[in-house]
Amino acid sequence: MDEKYAFITMVKDKWWREFRRLHNRGKQVQSYVQGGWAPPKKTSLIFFYVTKPVREISGYAEFMERKVGDAEGLWKEHGHECVLNSEEQYFEFVKGKQRTSFIRFKNLQEAAKPIPLNNILMLLGVNRLARGGFYISKETAEKLIALME
Repeated sequence: MDEKYAFITMVKDKWWREFRRLHNRGKQVQSYVQGGWAPPKKTSLIFFYVTKPVREISGYAEFMERKVGDAEGLWKEHGHECVLNSEEQYFEFVKGKQRTSFIRFKNLQEAAKPIPLNNILMLLGVNRLARGGFYISKETAEKLIALME
C-alpha cells in the first residue's frame, strides 16, 4: 500500500475554507461529498489541493473511509459531517447522481506553508495534476508534510 499511502484531491476554495471553519469550531470528523464513485477507495492520508485561484496544497487529514450509496441514505447517516449547510443544498449539489460518495476524514491539518502548484509539479516530476486526484507514496507524502511545516 506504500504507493497508495496518500491521495491528493482537488477541492474548490469555498469548500476548503468551510473545512477549516468547521475544524476551528471543533469538528474533528468531516466528509467531502462527491457524485458517483469518487476516489480514494483506501489510503492513509488525504492532501487537499485547492484549485483556482489558490492553486496550492493547503493541508491534509487522516483518511477514515469512503462511503458510497444512495444520496438520501448517506445524507441521513453523514450529512452532519459535510460542509453543505442544509438538506436542500445537499440534494441540489447531488441532483441527478444515482450514487454519492462521502469521503470521511479527521484531524484536519492546515499547512503553515502551503505548497504552490509549481513546487508540486517539480516534486512529482509531472507537467500537470490529474483533475480527479491521484495517489502518492509514503515517501512523497512525508516530503509534502515537511514542506508544509
